[in-house]
Amino acid sequence: MTLDTGYFRDCYAASADPWGLAERWYEARKYALSLALLPAERYAAAFEPGCSIGILSAQLAARCGRLLACDAVPEAVASARANTAGLAGVQVERRVIPHEWPQQSFDLIVFSELLYYFGDADLNEVLRLGIGTLRPGGHLLAVHWRHPAPDHPRTGDEVHEVLAGRAGLARLARYRDPDFTAEVYTHADGDLRSVAQTGGIA
Repeated sequence: MTLDTGYFRDCYAASADPWGLAERWYEARKYALSLALLPAERYAAAFEPGCSIGILSAQLAARCGRLLACDAVPEAVASARANTAGLAGVQVERRVIPHEWPQQSFDLIVFSELLYYFGDADLNEVLRLGIGTLRPGGHLLAVHWRHPAPDHPRTGDEVHEVLAGRAGLARLARYRDPDFTAEVYTHADGDLRSVAQTGGIA
């Protein structure tokens, strides 16, 4: 079953930054490696569901013309708005995914530490919506913790097994260490060239 929103409300009631996103070197390193995997220098429109307090959102903003970030918990949304204040093109909203998926398309969708919270039916719906609203040539970035997390419906490794087997997606890039996996996908029938090939140097 998908974790109830109340689980996350309790996390934020206990701490304004429950996972130490703004403080830990682990998180800063993970964000840097994840962003370095993105093949495009710039994205016109990006979507980051489950943005938490907006630390990654602020870094994504530098690569995006427009960024829609969202979270289900009002306290997280307020913190994300504060952490992205003054950044051009960033909009932070309260949304519960997949039921309130935005009615627009994107050339970048970021699932950072999110997909293992969903039960089977909701995960299938999130991926259906993600693939369906990803523009031709767009990229889907997925990043997940690999260590045991008993509260999660599935492990990070299981999430990436689902992604690897998902019809309609092709993997362009991958980083994995003992702590996390980060992968970039695009439409299986899209442009599968490397960055060097796209730039005409290979």
